[in-house]
Amino acid sequence: MSHSLTISTFAVVRVFLCALLCLVYLSSTPWGFFAHKEINYLATFTLPTEMFGFYKSNIGYIKDFAVRADQRRYAIEGEAPRHYIDLDHWETSVPIDTMPRQWDSAVAKYGEEKLTEYGIVPWHVERVKSWLTYAMKERDYEKIIKLSADLGHYVADAHVPLHTTENYNGQLTNQKGIHGLWESRLPELFASDYDFFVGKAVYLPNPLETIWQAVGESFAAKDTVFALEIAITKRMPTTKFSFEQRGATTVKVYSREFSEAYHSAMGTMVERRMKKAIYTIGCFWYTAWVDAGQPNLDFEPSQRIDLQPQIDSLQSLMGGEIKGRMETH
Repeated sequence: MSHSLTISTFAVVRVFLCALLCLVYLSSTPWGFFAHKEINYLATFTLPTEMFGFYKSNIGYIKDFAVRADQRRYAIEGEAPRHYIDLDHWETSVPIDTMPRQWDSAVAKYGEEKLTEYGIVPWHVERVKSWLTYAMKERDYEKIIKLSADLGHYVADAHVPLHTTENYNGQLTNQKGIHGLWESRLPELFASDYDFFVGKAVYLPNPLETIWQAVGESFAAKDTVFALEIAITKRMPTTKFSFEQRGATTVKVYSREFSEAYHSAMGTMVERRMKKAIYTIGCFWYTAWVDAGQPNLDFEPSQRIDLQPQIDSLQSLMGGEIKGRMETH
């Protein structure tokens, strides 16, 4: 009798634990996979005719590889700092007047190890742009696609306020989860209502200054991101979360009601940052092409490469743990 009871109790406990495992917070990667893919996809339409043919014919790859940089965080130790810069470690407010813009000057002032500890996204954007320029000059079909997608990812990350602060997930202010709320939950719920017309890409005479401007704008918005979330939480303490079915799993998410209230309180902030990211990515791609000498991007069918196996392979990396800080948990 007691043996049967023990087995029965064990079974109940096991079912209970399984249920608990299903009630997890909705997690995401920076901008969320959905937003990163949409941003890269839409940036393609900012390009001039001479570039558009190549990018349009490879738009599926440009979109799917948009999350390649995040997938590398599961495999490469030094990947994480390329996605952010904790400006509030160095600065108290805008304008940014403590941190040197140029990498060599920043290294001379603070040291490479310290800079890497708190993020290097503006300098890495400049580096990837130079790699893309070289790939275009060499007419390297595969590298043009991959580096365009990577450059789009890092530029988009620079447009996220939570990528400019040590309090990147609200973990220092009892707002844990705000990272996924701002850059994943809100775009997934409301991006279909955004106006993504941004016009045509232009040449950037100073790409590094452009990305620093984007980072500065993000940094200026971070206090509003935190303050409004606190205000809406006080107003809606019992309806902040809800449960949704995702396939066979029940997940705990920020409720639609809370998300709508927070989104409304911020006005058009998320839409503005997404639009600015789309436009800036297009400008970076265009600038890389001009700096490469405006090469012909028409490739013969024999020069094209099937990159789908690589996309599938990268997907398999996501079974482990992220190396570096966890931004959305």
